[in-house]
Amino acid sequence: MVAAIVACEVGFWVLLLGGLAARYLLRLRALSVLLLICVPLVDVALLALAVVDLRGGGHAGLPHGLAAVYLGTSVAFGHRMVRWADAWFAHRFAGGPPPVRPPASGAAHAAHQRRQWLRHLSAYVVAGAVLGIFTLLVGDLERALPVWAVMAPWGVGLVVDFVISFSYTLAPRKEAQR
Repeated sequence: MVAAIVACEVGFWVLLLGGLAARYLLRLRALSVLLLICVPLVDVALLALAVVDLRGGGHAGLPHGLAAVYLGTSVAFGHRMVRWADAWFAHRFAGGPPPVRPPASGAAHAAHQRRQWLRHLSAYVVAGAVLGIFTLLVGDLERALPVWAVMAPWGVGLVVDFVISFSYTLAPRKEAQR
């Protein structure tokens, strides 16, 4: 399962960079669209591999939990990451404007931090839903319990992220003096 996660992460970047290279370096729009459409299929492949492994009697454990974390994070942050990479490629190789940087101070920065935390929360919720599906597939709560081990430390990280992200609402970051 760990190999599948690594392969999917590599596949994500190969398809993304390949699609952007086809678009901006090779000027092959149709190939670019095809490769970029395949990017989310990496998540589907990982989900399918995890389901097949669990349905085939595989030992439910930490790797399946990590697969859920990967899927949750990909759903919550993947589209934004693809948009950023596209903007960066367009800037670097096609004369486009530089990617928009997130606000560094003030109320806009605080709002950005809150949105990022909500994305983090959505990743956590999606991962929890995937783990729920894995638990149902295993069919034995006691045997499926190890897949949930990833949620406690991630939950602590989510709380810490909340405190940091929302602290900017109470005490906005001041603009740097020049």
